[in-house]
Amino acid sequence: MSAIITDQLRILNAKEFVASVASTSNSYYAFVGLPNATEVSSTWDTDPPDPRDNFDEENNYWDTMIALKKINASDVKQVVRKVTWQSGITYDMYRHDIKAENPSKPSNAISLYDANYYVVNSDYRVYICLQNGTNPENPSGRASLDEPTFTDLEPREAGTSGDGYVWKYLYTISPSDIIKFDSTNFIPVPADWETSTNNAAVRNNAATSGQLKIVTITNRGVGLGTANRTYTRVPVKGDGTGAEATVVINNNSKVESVTVSSGGSGYTFGTLDLVSGGVPTGSTSPVFNVIIPPQGGHGADIYRELGARNALLYSRIENDTENPDFITGNQISRIGIVENPEAYDSTQILGLDKGKCNICTKTHRCWL
Repeated sequence: MSAIITDQLRILNAKEFVASVASTSNSYYAFVGLPNATEVSSTWDTDPPDPRDNFDEENNYWDTMIALKKINASDVKQVVRKVTWQSGITYDMYRHDIKAENPSKPSNAISLYDANYYVVNSDYRVYICLQNGTNPENPSGRASLDEPTFTDLEPREAGTSGDGYVWKYLYTISPSDIIKFDSTNFIPVPADWETSTNNAAVRNNAATSGQLKIVTITNRGVGLGTANRTYTRVPVKGDGTGAEATVVINNNSKVESVTVSSGGSGYTFGTLDLVSGGVPTGSTSPVFNVIIPPQGGHGADIYRELGARNALLYSRIENDTENPDFITGNQISRIGIVENPEAYDSTQILGLDKGKCNICTKTHRCWL
């Protein structure tokens, strides 16, 4: 029997780790250790050894540890890959059906969270791409030309270039999170998305699970009756209710465009019901792909929608007025995290941001 550790389990693990750090029942600390490691190995600077995962190595971590600093709830965040918007880049679009047999385009990612389907703009606003200009002539999408900057709740185009992109605004990274968590490879997602009032507008805009936003054209069809005609209220057939689309036929009697006019609710699959909508099937029937939003709708659960499978910790240990005894000239070769260390000569969990040094008895953030 085969098994898989799903992305949703990884997201849950990251979420639970963040909650564990924030819990008052736990104490997490960042540590630095193993100073001047070239005394252990002369090639450490150029060829550091791989870490070993065994009890002997764990004992060595403690033996060579020289300082710890408390990690607080504000020092940990779930993060997602950093995809920065740039003009002229073709991004993936959100799709519910990405897999090895049906990869995302143009990245050819075989899972949603490996695709480049969201971006952070120059103002640290995060958007999900609902349509990347995909059509029968451009099955891999088109280059994005208009940087999304709006904070409207409903999805829309970002500019007037006609690049075919539709963006959905999700959130803005706060200045404090930029300082702590913005990095070359990752951006943070907001904490407490499900309950925070700061996120309520976007979260509540999702409103209805299974509400459709996008339908794409896979094949425009041939001979679809009268040219230059618009068919409204074309129903979406599936397990939901109420969704309708507008289909425009061009002067070649092919499908020119399709837009969702009413999103309905409760869809986990769907197809356009052309017959009920009065659209001629022609000599070659058009083919559409109804894009199913994530459970709860776009913006309902930011962690699942963007794939927040990782957590990032922030800790800064430096020589300052609060830590005058920390020696900054040392070469530090090892960093790590410890959970619930016990106070010196005690079974009590160390739980203070500052404490008495076990050797010099001064009050500061480092424990020796």
